[in-house]
Amino acid sequence: MIRALNKPWRLNSNIMARKSGDINVRPWCPFCGQDVARPEEPEQRKLEEFTLGSCQCGAIYVCDQTGHNIGAAMVECLLAAVGDNPELAWDLDPEEDYMTGRVENYDEQTHQVVDKGNIDGRSVRGVLFFVRLNRDIAELTTKITGKGKGSTTSLFIPAMEPLRDPKRQKVRATKIQVKNLADQQDVDGLVDLVFDDPKTLRYMQRLLYDPDTDKRWMYADSLGKVCARFSTRKPGAVSDLLHRLFEACSDSAATHWGLLEAIGSIIAERADIFGAFARHLLMYRSIATTRVQAIWALAEIAQKRPDIVRATPFYSLFDMIGHRDPYTRGHAALLFGRIKAVEVKSKLEGLLEDENQFIYYHDGKPTQLTIAEVAKQAIAQISNED
Repeated sequence: MIRALNKPWRLNSNIMARKSGDINVRPWCPFCGQDVARPEEPEQRKLEEFTLGSCQCGAIYVCDQTGHNIGAAMVECLLAAVGDNPELAWDLDPEEDYMTGRVENYDEQTHQVVDKGNIDGRSVRGVLFFVRLNRDIAELTTKITGKGKGSTTSLFIPAMEPLRDPKRQKVRATKIQVKNLADQQDVDGLVDLVFDDPKTLRYMQRLLYDPDTDKRWMYADSLGKVCARFSTRKPGAVSDLLHRLFEACSDSAATHWGLLEAIGSIIAERADIFGAFARHLLMYRSIATTRVQAIWALAEIAQKRPDIVRATPFYSLFDMIGHRDPYTRGHAALLFGRIKAVEVKSKLEGLLEDENQFIYYHDGKPTQLTIAEVAKQAIAQISNED
């Protein structure tokens, strides 16, 4: 299915552009919502001569400057995603084997999306066409061709969610219904409901403000699991949710309860798509009310994709090992072990006698740990003994 997506605001300079009334913004990926680079000439030139690019989430995109050659652009994009293997490309089924998306009103000269469709009287009709392979096809592409440009981070990627019967009687979500399903941790029921009514995600977001700490962590975990499955079909909707969560975190007049926990859960479940959001978590490391949650979120992401965390300015967290708060020290030790941060190995050795306890949440459930045992495990991970 081809979609034209126009986001009203995003986590970068585009937010300010929208708020200031400037309607020319950088192009974005319809799957993960992050900015994409200017497409470039492919290594092997072809007759159509479409420029080509790739997003951090694994999506491939091509640019049709005129907007009149979408059919050819679709073919070239799909071929590029499967490593220029036409036999494989023609055997794939849209929606089942790959997803597509598009961004319209793209001007290749200035690398901007122009809502009005013109710049100084010059017509802008360019289209960026995107293709993202599902897990099985990405693995098959790499195995067959050895040069597949689709997502190569297939680990921990959920299988494509089955299509729902379009003739079914859709259910309208209610706040009470969503809360009951969340309290029962009925992820299957919530996934069915969100496909019927996307407002389910908003109702789940409201649950994050529960004053009960254990419930907040449980709701955040359930939201991450629901989004993991929903994003196999509707990644744009989950990307929009992440932006709303970050926006809420930036509101100094509002409580941050459950927000970073939910962000961390969502990214950890689908780091292959939303991993680029991880660096934004570092903005909350210096705030007392969000410091531990931000480190926890990075640690959860690192458990599955340590490379994503290491690609951020994680060195800004080094001082957290010596922080006076035991929860901060414990979570920092957990994080650095998972990313094998040899840079802080000596500092971790200083925690081997620290018997202070802290609570760590995983899968929405609390576990009591001591800083000493976490530090010991972290040192073993860094030394490749674990």
